[in-house]
Amino acid sequence: MTEQLGFNCEQYLAEQSREIEKRIDLFNGKLYLEFGGKLLFDYHACRVLPGYQPNIKIELLKRLRNKIEIILCIHAGDIEKGRIRGDFGVTYDVDALKLIDDLRNENLEVCAVVITRFNNQSQVKGFQRKLEHRGVKVYLHESTKGYPTDVDTIVSEEGYGRNKYIATTKPVIVVTGPGPGSGKLATCLSQLYHDYKKGIRSGYAKFETFPIWNLSLKHPVNVAYEAATADLRDVNMIDPFHLNAYGISATNYSRDVEIFPVVQRILKKIMGKKMIYQSPTDMGVNKAGFAIIDDALVQQTAKQELIRRYFRHRYEYLIGVSSKETLEKVILLMEEIGLKPEDRAVVKPARKKMEELLKKEGNGIPACGAAIELQNKKIITGKNNPLMSASSSCVLNAIKTLAEIPERIDLLPAAILENIATMKRDILSLKQSVLDLQETLIALSISASSNPTAAVAMEQLKSLSGCDMHLTHVPAPGDEVGLRKLRVYLTTDGLFPTKDLNIS
Repeated sequence: MTEQLGFNCEQYLAEQSREIEKRIDLFNGKLYLEFGGKLLFDYHACRVLPGYQPNIKIELLKRLRNKIEIILCIHAGDIEKGRIRGDFGVTYDVDALKLIDDLRNENLEVCAVVITRFNNQSQVKGFQRKLEHRGVKVYLHESTKGYPTDVDTIVSEEGYGRNKYIATTKPVIVVTGPGPGSGKLATCLSQLYHDYKKGIRSGYAKFETFPIWNLSLKHPVNVAYEAATADLRDVNMIDPFHLNAYGISATNYSRDVEIFPVVQRILKKIMGKKMIYQSPTDMGVNKAGFAIIDDALVQQTAKQELIRRYFRHRYEYLIGVSSKETLEKVILLMEEIGLKPEDRAVVKPARKKMEELLKKEGNGIPACGAAIELQNKKIITGKNNPLMSASSSCVLNAIKTLAEIPERIDLLPAAILENIATMKRDILSLKQSVLDLQETLIALSISASSNPTAAVAMEQLKSLSGCDMHLTHVPAPGDEVGLRKLRVYLTTDGLFPTKDLNIS
């Protein structure tokens, strides 16, 4: 089945490359290009812009390979607190290491790592040593004195002057980080300060994807982005500076709009001349809106992403890592667009499967339902049983369907499942003896070595990438990790399968 496309990647690459070249020509020195959003594996963009490739930004950097160097920023507080990147389930410091490795695999080197807002944290020093022992240059930048109100102090030896200068050789310096608030802007402005002291007339721009400035404020793509950043308290808004300067309505977000007057004053103080940029939208290099080729499809996929975000924030609220205010904000965004949770196609079938299981008496297990929507729109369901989680049974049912294997044929012999369950219960003393998805996939790969039918089914696991799935219950860690590795987009009602607080 041919994938429907709402976004043209080649057109985007061409438009974005031309715009970056224009920014390079604006300045006689270097261009510090802050990269907003995810540099690699941008699955949010893939979901809302069908046709967008998750590593398209890397393709763009590879086209500019001879002109660029990369600086990676990470906020010291994120290292100290062990902040988690939700889509990979890893801490930001681990994600920074992964990002360096991924860039190296594309023959793109990180010339330096900047740890921003450093306050002598011991965890940060350990991270610094780890990088330096592997040959990575590390710079420690403390919080900028006077920021954000005292521009005279900020742009002085007491402000940016306290930061050690990062020497670079290429005309374009890409400044990126593992997440928002990593200190990318401060690093760019600090470098500009030092460059101008050295007589290098450099400039600044920001590589943006969302919100898309030439889509309306309430376009589903922009609303989905607002939902994705709800925990940051960001809101989309019309850029008042752009409207005043040009009479053109442009969508931006609150952090950029609020900080623009400060950035404008800092840049003017550093450069000593009239500002090139009249608005935060001016600062952005954002041509994503010009590569949308099917707006109706994009609106549809963005609405689905908004529902996903609702379920994600609701789940995080239930397990205590997100606030009630964040959840309420996403609910309001859903209501503005006219969406209900049940508008996600896999929700009702998963709940129905749970209800069917509840009607059966004496099974002695919690009732959990699951549903996955295949690329051909067919929905496959699964339920838990004494040997296997609902996620596991749903995935096995899905690959059997894709491989056209009759339902009566088992991919995993019951004896193997029972032996694993016995080991978990009687030898490892685990409360949960059922196989989660990670364990099921390992068992499947072992079975495939001697069972041709299992081998054929296992090949279909790749076809689940990008599929939507819903669970009625909180997934076990092994289920969540397994689905993430298969790149299945999971949502959950967040029901707890037992009364136990610790189910490991």
